[in-house]
Amino acid sequence: MASTFIQSLDPRVTRLQMPEDINQQPLQSEALDQLVTFQVFMQKKEGKNFEHAGIVHAPTVELALLYAKEQYSRRFTCSGMAVAETSTVMASPYTDGGISVYQLLEGEAEATTATADVYEVFHLMKRGKQHEHAGSVEANSVEDAFYKAKESLMPEKPVLNIWLIRRDDLLTVDEEDKDIWNTLPEKGYRDAAAYKAGDKLKDFKEKNEATSSH
Repeated sequence: MASTFIQSLDPRVTRLQMPEDINQQPLQSEALDQLVTFQVFMQKKEGKNFEHAGIVHAPTVELALLYAKEQYSRRFTCSGMAVAETSTVMASPYTDGGISVYQLLEGEAEATTATADVYEVFHLMKRGKQHEHAGSVEANSVEDAFYKAKESLMPEKPVLNIWLIRRDDLLTVDEEDKDIWNTLPEKGYRDAAAYKAGDKLKDFKEKNEATSSH
């Protein structure tokens, strides 16, 4: 027996061919097809550290890098960019009150083996700021990478949070492709700083004061 479909005054609804008993049918438990998230890191100028810029949703890491370039490097100067799937970012607990997260790490680093991976280390120094690249360590595991970072990268100021990412999990813009950002400094009109209204506002106030005094 053929299914009976909803006949609506709205032809768009009729074309959907939804069964008349659709409200009585059990909900289907299907896997969500949401795109995964990727963390974006940007280097604003040569010689500056990479900083966390935000996230993008994408089906692949290659497209994530493309989306990141479109979203985060159109308005500001940029000399480098990297992305990593969020699931590959290993984060420490957060601390506060002047306590460094490194103080919570109890243990010693292992001797580096031939199969060690390179991990990129990012520090969060202040709430409301972004994680900034602090350096790299070679380690046998994520846990070992935290200990290695404590040995070689711990600053005097307290670190509130640490991110670790295996270098192999980061996709960066190739050197030969960096010329895409060569024209960014010429596009100052995209920045609010290019529109200096202070002098005009000052002149306007002075004219108003002069008019009021007469």
